[in-house]
Amino acid sequence: RIRSEAQQSEAGKKLLRRSGRDPDDISSVVLVETERSYIKSDAVLKIMEYINLPFPQLAFFLQFVPIFLRDFLYDNVANNRYAFFGRSESCEI
Repeated sequence: RIRSEAQQSEAGKKLLRRSGRDPDDISSVVLVETERSYIKSDAVLKIMEYINLPFPQLAFFLQFVPIFLRDFLYDNVANNRYAFFGRSESCEI
């Protein structure tokens, strides 16, 4: 089960601190699990494991792509997300 929390919220900042992350750094998606946290493409791959078919299988294969390539793609999508997906006044989640 995944729960979503805004990184800028007090609960989000508390999670970031607890996982050893800077609560003021919102430059990446972060997935916090009980024992570990993930950022950038590693976080996306872990989130894909929780989603229904075909995402867990896709995540399995993408883990073999070198992290510098995955993070390069992640950074480019993140930096151009409004051009790709448009802008919204509220969170779609």
